Amino acid sequence: MRTQLNSETENWPKADGGLPSDEALFTDALLASYRRAIESVAAARGDIGAAALRLAAIWRAGGRLVYLGAGSSGLAAAADAAELPGTFGLDESRIAIILAGGTAEPFRIYAAAEDRAAAGEQAIAAFGDLANDAVIAVSASGSTPFTVAAAAEARRRGAFVIAIAHRPGSPLLSGSDAPIFLDSGEEALRGSTRLAAGTAQKAALGMLSSLMGFELGHVHQGLMVNLKADNMKLRDRALGIVAMIAGVSEAKANAALREAGGEVKPAILIARGGVSMSEAVARLTATDGRIDDALRPSRAASDGWTD
Repeated sequence: MRTQLNSETENWPKADGGLPSDEALFTDALLASYRRAIESVAAARGDIGAAALRLAAIWRAGGRLVYLGAGSSGLAAAADAAELPGTFGLDESRIAIILAGGTAEPFRIYAAAEDRAAAGEQAIAAFGDLANDAVIAVSASGSTPFTVAAAAEARRRGAFVIAIAHRPGSPLLSGSDAPIFLDSGEEALRGSTRLAAGTAQKAALGMLSSLMGFELGHVHQGLMVNLKADNMKLRDRALGIVAMIAGVSEAKANAALREAGGEVKPAILIARGGVSMSEAVARLTATDGRIDDALRPSRAASDGWTD
């Protein structure tokens, strides 16, 4: 079985139409490329972690997050951005998405728009001063004119620019403050960067935003303690999170959530420590929103300890 199928694809058996004649071989090639994609993210974990710390600091200071890209890379960026309000309770008015061709039809890729450098500059210019903000730019090649120009304009306007690309030394990486190089290799389906590159991008973006959420105190014991419970599924999830962390029944967790207006972190403190909503908010404010730190006094009190 072949597992390395990058440049060696010239040696594949060919049918008359020029396509691989062995479906199993192609499947192996795809799986091998996905493994390389995840390995490339593991190799970049240090750069991703450092960028996440900076993102958390920017968010905590009131800055905005702007996700930027074109084609399938832009869709990957947009998908990550769209999840942040629900997963981590982040203010959606401080999160923006810039796609080549616009966002009116996000699932229609305007290939020609990727080449319009001036359009990228104009899209960023609409945000004005970016000195307190972060831009996350994604491009498989690292040379997409729209994305490179937009990232450069963002940096000129003071933004902290994080770049994710798959070619070392590419313009996007070299022109950023925090380059994240993902060495995912050639695609099993040549030129289709939605596959290995797309897998690596999704994983890197997910790690970047999740580590930011962790640093902001929105992750506790692998749970989303700042989620926005705006549908039945998420309300049930919030109930389970409060019950699990506070160590109480679902009935008590539900009562605490009602008192907290659906907010998970204060509900945990209310359920666990018997504090009021105002006391819970004060404790969270004092601990910079970190539920693990905020829980310590309530645990000590419930166990008969003194602070």
